[in-house]
Amino acid sequence: MAQEYGFDYELITYKWPTWLQKQTEKQRIIWAYKILFLDVIFPISLEKVIFVDADQVVRADIGELYDMDIKGKPFAYTPFCDNNKDMDGYRFWRQGFWKEHLRGRPYHISALYVVDLVKFRETSAGDNLRDLPNYAQHTVPIFSLPQEWLWCESWCGNATKSKAKTIDLCNNPMTKEPKLQGARRIVSEWTGLDFEARKFTAKILGDEMENSEPPSSTSSETSSNVRSSEDRESKAEL
Repeated sequence: MAQEYGFDYELITYKWPTWLQKQTEKQRIIWAYKILFLDVIFPISLEKVIFVDADQVVRADIGELYDMDIKGKPFAYTPFCDNNKDMDGYRFWRQGFWKEHLRGRPYHISALYVVDLVKFRETSAGDNLRDLPNYAQHTVPIFSLPQEWLWCESWCGNATKSKAKTIDLCNNPMTKEPKLQGARRIVSEWTGLDFEARKFTAKILGDEMENSEPPSSTSSETSSNVRSSEDRESKAEL
C-alpha cells in the first residue's frame, strides 16, 4: 500500500509502564496508547504528530493542520458540535460533574488532533495527562481547532456538513446505527473509496473481484447496494 500510494510508515512499540495500572479492555488500551504516552513513544527528533481516527474521511489538505499556529498549546482538538439540537439530551458535559469541572471550557472530541511534541515534552504534559484530556485541560490547555475540522452527523447536523474538512463516523447514541451503514448514507464518496480499498486488497491477495467496476453513485442504486449488503449480513447472522 505504501508503494501504491506513495507514503512511508514505521511500526512502533512501547512497553506498558509498571507504575501505571494495567488496562485489560482493548478499547481502553488503544485509548491509552493514542493519548497517554505521546511523550515517550515517538523519537525525540519528531516535532509534531497528527492523529486521525480510522473511521474518518478526510476532505481537505491535512497539511493545513500541521502548519496551523496552535498558540503555544501542547495539542489541539476540535470541540464537539452543538448545532444538532436533537442531541442536546445526550450532551453529558453540559450538566453535572462535567459542567462544573469545565467551567465554560469546551468539551473536545479525540477523533482528530494535533500534538506539538516539543511543547508537550517541555511542559511535562505527559506526566499531567495520565487522564482524559478534557479533564486535565486546567493544567494541560487545549487549543480548539476550527469546527470544520471534524464534522459528525450525530452532534453537528446537516447545516454545517458542506464546510466539513473531515467527516467522522462517530456513534449515534440515539439511533445506534452501524458505522458501515452510516458511511454509505452519510459520505457521498464512500462507495468509491470502499471499492478502491477492496480492489487493492484483492490485488495484494491475488483474488479476483466479482465486479471490476465501482457501483454507480446514483441514489437508487446506492440504496439497492445498501439493502443487498444488509440482506447478506442478515442471512449470515441466521
